[in-house]
Amino acid sequence: MLYYLFRFLEQFGISGARIWGYISFRALLALILSLVVSAWFGERFIKYLKKKQITETQRDEKIDPFGTKKIGVPSMGGIIIIVSILIPVLLLGRLRNIYLILMIITTVWLGVLGGMDDFIKIFRRNKEGLKGKYKIVGQVGIGLIVGLVLWASPDVKSNENIVLEKQGQEVVIKHRAEARKTLKTTIPFVKGHNLDYSRITSFCGKHRVAAGWILFVIMTILVVTAVSNGANLNDGMDGMAAGNSAIIGVALGILAYVSSHMEFAAYLNIMYIPGSQELVVFMCAFVGALIGFLWYNAYPAQVFMGDTGSLTIGGIIAVCAIIIHKELLLPILCGVFFVESLSVIMQVWYYKVGKRKGVKQRIFKRTPIHDNFRVTQDQLEADCNYLIKAPHSAKHESKITIRFWIITIILAAMTIITLKIR
Repeated sequence: MLYYLFRFLEQFGISGARIWGYISFRALLALILSLVVSAWFGERFIKYLKKKQITETQRDEKIDPFGTKKIGVPSMGGIIIIVSILIPVLLLGRLRNIYLILMIITTVWLGVLGGMDDFIKIFRRNKEGLKGKYKIVGQVGIGLIVGLVLWASPDVKSNENIVLEKQGQEVVIKHRAEARKTLKTTIPFVKGHNLDYSRITSFCGKHRVAAGWILFVIMTILVVTAVSNGANLNDGMDGMAAGNSAIIGVALGILAYVSSHMEFAAYLNIMYIPGSQELVVFMCAFVGALIGFLWYNAYPAQVFMGDTGSLTIGGIIAVCAIIIHKELLLPILCGVFFVESLSVIMQVWYYKVGKRKGVKQRIFKRTPIHDNFRVTQDQLEADCNYLIKAPHSAKHESKITIRFWIITIILAAMTIITLKIR
């Protein structure tokens, strides 16, 4: 809203109004504002949650080898993150931008879905929360909406193969293809960087483009569901999901910026996506909200984000990557989420295989994988066969969290490097 106000005032020569047209100014202002909102609103919201006894028991001293009790810690702190994202975005973003609209819808949609899950857990005292099938329906629903909008909207276009050359002190466009809808997406470590979904569906003959869009929509649904669930599984230690997601958000903000900047897109030989600069504003608000939330969520946590936060931040990461055609980079960028999900899948599969044989067995001491590192040997079940018992000594929660952050920083750097490694 402020963007449109100052653009209007610019017509009358009001001093300083022009600066609101710069994406760098609005993005950094969104970062600062989201930090301020999360710090101010967070403190008051936590007091409200405590007053209303909206709390969740994450674990007790029998599970934590260091005897840390986290009973009575407020949950549904994801509302702090959502509010801290939406306020700066609504004030500073170009609200008619199709990409920004999709990000706002994703945030609200998954926030409501996660909120329903937390509501059932807390107020109805049902530890299972919202049934899994309803969660999947909600995730598939937003994935379907995003995929169909990106398919149908005339505002969703990109330029490929832009060639610039320097003439004196100016950089001019030597070649620029017409902006058009494309089914191409960036893939790592491959010359040309791009994979065309319609090439995969070439067996459909003259209908290959339509089939390619259908494949794209299915891919969007899978990515949104997988990443939101991965973020949800990663949210098991103080600061874990918030810290990892903030790092991922920085990387996505950089990728969105270079995709929206013609010179950088030409230099890196990636798709130039007009309008994607508004994602930079959104991702700065996203990062600021998560860092502000960490003020209260760092060990020992004063508040948990709950599914309200974890499902939302996972969906935001997925949709942003899809919009800038970087969804196939997510297995690298969100490697921690991927491993968390994979560890659970492997554990369940291995346990079921043993059950059919009449043997109690597990691969890891506990999953998701971050829990494996805080379990001591004397906490293992005597009648269960463990394939992997390492590490033999438990690590403190804060040490595990920071090491996961470091891994995510390395993965984020690797993701950005893939733009030059072909």
